[in-house]
Amino acid sequence: MSGKVGIVDIAMTAGAPSHENFLDIVFRVCREVLDKAGVSRDDVGTVISCSSDVFHSGMSCANAYYWDAGAALLKNGSRQDGEGLFALAYAAMRIMSGNYETALVLGVCKGSENPENDVITHFYTDPFYLRQLGLNETIAAALQKREYMERAGITQEQCAKVVVKNLGNALGNPYAHIRKRITVDDVLATEMVMDPIHSLEAGPKSDGIIAILLANEKKAKQLTKKPVWLKGYGSSLDSFYPGDRDLLKGQLPNAAKRAYDMAGIKNPKKEIDCFEITEPYAFQELLWCEDLGLCGKGEGGKLIDKGTTSMAGAMPVNPSGGTLAMNPYISRSLYRLAECVLQIRGQAGEHQLDREVKTALAHGTHGFAGQCHAVAIVGA
Repeated sequence: MSGKVGIVDIAMTAGAPSHENFLDIVFRVCREVLDKAGVSRDDVGTVISCSSDVFHSGMSCANAYYWDAGAALLKNGSRQDGEGLFALAYAAMRIMSGNYETALVLGVCKGSENPENDVITHFYTDPFYLRQLGLNETIAAALQKREYMERAGITQEQCAKVVVKNLGNALGNPYAHIRKRITVDDVLATEMVMDPIHSLEAGPKSDGIIAILLANEKKAKQLTKKPVWLKGYGSSLDSFYPGDRDLLKGQLPNAAKRAYDMAGIKNPKKEIDCFEITEPYAFQELLWCEDLGLCGKGEGGKLIDKGTTSMAGAMPVNPSGGTLAMNPYISRSLYRLAECVLQIRGQAGEHQLDREVKTALAHGTHGFAGQCHAVAIVGA
């Protein structure tokens, strides 16, 4: 496989609950991205959907359910239902195979019609050894946060600062679900959803349907004056059983190294202008920053204390507001990617960074306490 893959255009919905019919939203988003690119459904080579509707929405054969509305009628396509950036890589590889000029990546999640995320993630557990314990994603995250606090000295105040930063950034993002101007004290005054995680430190359950049109180099240059190129990608998966893992030594460094090597990135702190990190829980932004090489181990708290990851800082993280502001569970990392594209094109509106963004990093995670990580590097 060879050749460059470009992101031609993006269309997406905002995160607040919608009463619009699911299929109508899918159709509208797909129609919007095709109209932006000036192509018809017939011009789409293949469709890769990112959804877990059997699990989250209770719809059997879900990709068949929305296939027609998703511009995929009579097309060769496939689906992945784990980490959203897997769908990006899958679609890119189909183009790089030479069999397709274009590919549509469709992320589908209507959180407002789904059960609570913790009810769903409880079923990640195997039925023999873990399910009787009642384990779910928030419990696993609480164990990870407690370990992070005790071993690295991260404080509750530092975790709360992440919430203050991200929900403040979201004030300028029309696609965000939660937007608030709050203080550290406000965060720490909220109830515990699972000790030591306060309710505002956990992402919401959002709606989020997104369509991303990819093309090979020749076609991308024909369809847009501002293609954003996929320059690097890496993913890595840890052991299934949380008890077999060191929760502070996950697979993100491996995924990041693969993406950096592919993109030719030697020093991410200096060569990447914007970071969009999937942080379903506030403390994870600090931990993931360490694993991405933005600081030393145990120094994530210093980044937030010094304002390094603020929009005006040296390494802005989550100018969109991140997952704390917008958490459509399955498609959430595709929203991180979309923000990177908007920042590179200078189209992020009120939350556009006040500097030129040439290269950006999108991160996604899936599974208990970051069992799986994926990293994509995109650039002009």
